[in-house]
Amino acid sequence: MIALRLLITLCIGLTIWQVTVWLTGVPPFILPSPLRVATAAFDNASLIASHAGITALEVLLGLLAGTALGIATAVAMTYSKRFHELFFPLLVFTQAVPVFALAPILTLWFGYGMGSKVAMAVLIIYFPVTSAFRDGLAETDPALLDLAQTLGAKPLPTLLRLRLPAALPSLASGLRLAAVYAPIGAVIGEWVGASRGLGYLMLLANGRAKTDLMFASLIVLALGAILLRIAVNSIAVRMEAYARGIAASG
Repeated sequence: MIALRLLITLCIGLTIWQVTVWLTGVPPFILPSPLRVATAAFDNASLIASHAGITALEVLLGLLAGTALGIATAVAMTYSKRFHELFFPLLVFTQAVPVFALAPILTLWFGYGMGSKVAMAVLIIYFPVTSAFRDGLAETDPALLDLAQTLGAKPLPTLLRLRLPAALPSLASGLRLAAVYAPIGAVIGEWVGASRGLGYLMLLANGRAKTDLMFASLIVLALGAILLRIAVNSIAVRMEAYARGIAASG
């Protein structure tokens, strides 16, 4: 069903695009037609695929690392009030500063390779994952926590059996946002400084006035982001179903 809706949306978008080119007579170097873009994608398939593989790896590594770091931070903030007071302003700071302002610094620190792009993806998804999971952990039923404390349950079993299942829906929401933001972080890093990746290829094509190749790279990036969002949403739905099953059985 989702694939059908995406296909319909794609067809409508391509139709509007083609009609706009026909009616306006806009030059191809400003807005190429869908057919011209498809031709460029076919002629440069191996080039686009090689750069897309780099970007995909950056996004996946950033998503995994950012999620792991966000989960660990959320747990630490939940169990340590002092850590929460000291670290939360820094967490907010990562969102208050524009991403483009931090990209050159990360490039300086981590170099022009994959490390700076992964770090950029981590930075951009770190806040939504941490914030969402922290809120979920904090909203665990107090009565259940009091009961666990009365029974002498230790912090780790309490986390795994009570807090974590209750926080899974919140974590799922954070992951859905992370799936959208991670490609943005990686591509911004490639725009600032890179020699590989779809962001780099788009800049290279733009500098050589190959607008059709730039649009082809952009479309591949968008399709990859959509596939990532679908995959993460599938995982998130299972997490929510598991949480509901735990709540029903408890």
